[in-house]
Amino acid sequence: MVATAASHSDIRDYSASEGAFDEAGDEPVIDLVHLARQTDSDQALEMELLEMFERQSGRIASQLVQAGACDGKLCGELAHMLKGSALAIGAGRVARSARAYEAVQAAGSRGGASGAALDELVDAVAEARAAIARLLG
Repeated sequence: MVATAASHSDIRDYSASEGAFDEAGDEPVIDLVHLARQTDSDQALEMELLEMFERQSGRIASQLVQAGACDGKLCGELAHMLKGSALAIGAGRVARSARAYEAVQAAGSRGGASGAALDELVDAVAEARAAIARLLG
């Protein structure tokens, strides 16, 4: 499957061989079809949303890692914000990981479950940010 992605100067094809899909090869890291629907195919808006998500997701992931055993409510709110942003651009793995981490925080889990959920979220964010960097050139 080849999806069209906007770069700063032109449109180019973005294929699975360039990293558009997750490691299993079954889900796009960033669903460009979903993003195009969300933006009514406005390429400038697509780029703006991807750039904003790249910055915001990196900042939130860093805050969560630095917080460590932070207040569950605060960490849950940060994960919820990240989940909404991920859903808006079609970053499915980030959205699912953020939802899982948010649930762990809401349940008051600490230690292993919280750490594993945070690791998964941080990995998903890193994967999405790398895909965005490739998309935007």
